[in-house]
Amino acid sequence: MDAVIVTGGSSGLGAAVVDAVIKAGGRPFVIDRQRPAGDVPWIECDLADTRAAEAATRRAIEEAGGTIDGIVTAAGMDVPGALADIPGETWDRIVTIDLLATAAVIRAAIPALKQSHGGVVTVASTLGIKAVGDATAYCAAKFGVVGFTRALSAELAGQVNVTLVIPGGMRTKFFDDRDEQYKPGPDAILNDPANVAAAIMFALGQPAGCAVRELVIAAETETSYP
Repeated sequence: MDAVIVTGGSSGLGAAVVDAVIKAGGRPFVIDRQRPAGDVPWIECDLADTRAAEAATRRAIEEAGGTIDGIVTAAGMDVPGALADIPGETWDRIVTIDLLATAAVIRAAIPALKQSHGGVVTVASTLGIKAVGDATAYCAAKFGVVGFTRALSAELAGQVNVTLVIPGGMRTKFFDDRDEQYKPGPDAILNDPANVAAAIMFALGQPAGCAVRELVIAAETETSYP
């Protein structure tokens, strides 16, 4: 494995994937609004602008020498709350970053991925297969990622390996800015994002002719799965 693009690679799961790629001897290229740690190549982009996301992806491929081995769409956000209480702009931004930007960066990367017979890993959520209240935007987006990825895997079969990763809650800053009622309780058992990153690397490392189609990764006591 050589060059891997990671969206949202500056923090959380994305940063864990960047670390895993480096440890595997690969070259991560981050697309994010904030600079990643160290000297990892980085392209600044607000993924809510999907055309900018496409352009950033093409630029990352150019910086990688015109070819990439994988892309991991780890970027995501959520602002929990009742549908009537969430501003429309916020609701739209959640769906755009979590779903539409996922499609945008992959769309831009497909020619290079076909050339290398590389791999795509999309990141959904256990809330992409089990809906809960006060999360209409997040569930809509993550349910969408599930459907999008399943369709994409059929569309690119034999050309690009496509894997859907469905993680449960992880110990990241994802919950930090939430109202207290939406934060995990003090007894919550969350997964280490490094565990999910390891599963993503497993999917990207499959030999030619073999694809891992879907993975659910969660703490053993994850309450949102099954």
